[in-house]
Amino acid sequence: MDTVARIKRGGENFEIIVDLDQALKFKKGETDFINAEIDKIFKDSKKGFAASTESLQSAFGTTNVDEIVKKIVKEGEVLVSQEHRDEEKEKKIRQIVEFLSKNATNPQTGNPHTSERIRDALEQSQVNVKNTPIETQIKEIVEKISKIIPITLKTKKVKVVIPAIYTGKAYSLVNQYKEKEEWLNDGSLEIILSIPSGAIIDFYDKLNSITHGSALTEEIKEKND
Repeated sequence: MDTVARIKRGGENFEIIVDLDQALKFKKGETDFINAEIDKIFKDSKKGFAASTESLQSAFGTTNVDEIVKKIVKEGEVLVSQEHRDEEKEKKIRQIVEFLSKNATNPQTGNPHTSERIRDALEQSQVNVKNTPIETQIKEIVEKISKIIPITLKTKKVKVVIPAIYTGKAYSLVNQYKEKEEWLNDGSLEIILSIPSGAIIDFYDKLNSITHGSALTEEIKEKND
């Protein structure tokens, strides 16, 4: 599906025609490849008005179309249709339903909820499902739907010690699961986390990548484990 990517520089508009999926992947850094469907930079793509070489040189410091395409997609806006937004939201909802059906239970019975019941609770609670990783919003989602159905996440409690040199990069990762933290005299961070069981492997992978395997982790056994 083709779409328009655009940017405004020096009071002038610049537009290109690009493949939507390719452009979104490039913008997220998932691919290094992007090109325009039409080898031209426009002032107004609908009317077919091309930008002059003078305006391109002034705005981008180059007239190379490939370089300008990358700048427009990376730094500008990629127009997304309502249909695409709806598809992405539905995809995220399915991921959340699957995650909760595997990693949450009814605390009254100890049994998992069915996918249908979880989806119904999501709709009834009118949760704002964001197009962000599940782990960054799952606590908020569970809090919302717990007003509709009794539900609790299966979690693992973990103590992590992060060397001082990596605390800045790792903090946003660990902060979303934080129960308690303590900054040690050497600048390292000791933090107690409560992580959904289904996210624990992904969490360790990300932590090891950030800290190059130097973070110390210890699973804290609960009394009923």
